[in-house]
Amino acid sequence: MSSSSGDPKPVVTGYPAPLAAAAAYPYPAPPPPSYYSNVAPPPPQPQYYPRPYAAAAVAAPAYNPLFLRRLLSFFVALFLLVGLAVFIVWLVLRPRLPEIGVTSVAVSGFNLSASEQQLSADFDLNLAVHNPNRKMGIYYDHVTAAVLYGTETISEASLAPFYQEKGNTIAVRARFVAVGEYVDPDAVKGIRSDQSRGDGAVGFQVTVLAWVRFRSGAWRTRWHTMRVYCDDVPIGLKNGTTSSASGYLVGSTPKKCVANL
Repeated sequence: MSSSSGDPKPVVTGYPAPLAAAAAYPYPAPPPPSYYSNVAPPPPQPQYYPRPYAAAAVAAPAYNPLFLRRLLSFFVALFLLVGLAVFIVWLVLRPRLPEIGVTSVAVSGFNLSASEQQLSADFDLNLAVHNPNRKMGIYYDHVTAAVLYGTETISEASLAPFYQEKGNTIAVRARFVAVGEYVDPDAVKGIRSDQSRGDGAVGFQVTVLAWVRFRSGAWRTRWHTMRVYCDDVPIGLKNGTTSSASGYLVGSTPKKCVANL
């Protein structure tokens, strides 16, 4: 009888051990822990979720540049057409500024104190205003007139607004009262020097400031500021029985003025 202790054990056939382990674990094995590093693993990355309005913003339709260009072109063309129409009407009607002149001046109670540098006087002045336009009337509003000597204002006055028909000439009266108005030394010397001449004519200035607007039927212009300058208006001053003097406009023709806008 033979002993079986020395016989080799039978070999069991089947899948290899590594292949069986791979079949048992289909996912890759985790990496082995590091035994040589104390660095902590990185924190997990935060999860980002789309905002509620992100989809709406993406879905918003884009603007149409062609429509904007057409709209801008329309407004530019409309502006040019309106400007061209106003320019054509302006050329057809050809509005002209009024022609203004000083026709008469009466001065009373003229008293100039050289020591106190004060002037008192009463100016009664008449202006002739002519409208040279044959197709347009003129509105006058906020009318203010003044009498000056050089750059020194002696007196101012406000005049009533009025309307002037086409081709019409009207007379406008303005009265200026100065009571103890201060005048600088140069103005005092100039007035005394003018009085010492043969005719005693003192050259004053008359200015008029007004808002004007032209009208032709239903068509009206906008308001414009008109300035009128009447330079070197000669007023002859004669001494009376007292220290005051009276005066008048020297010359037989009206003193023409210059008007501009």
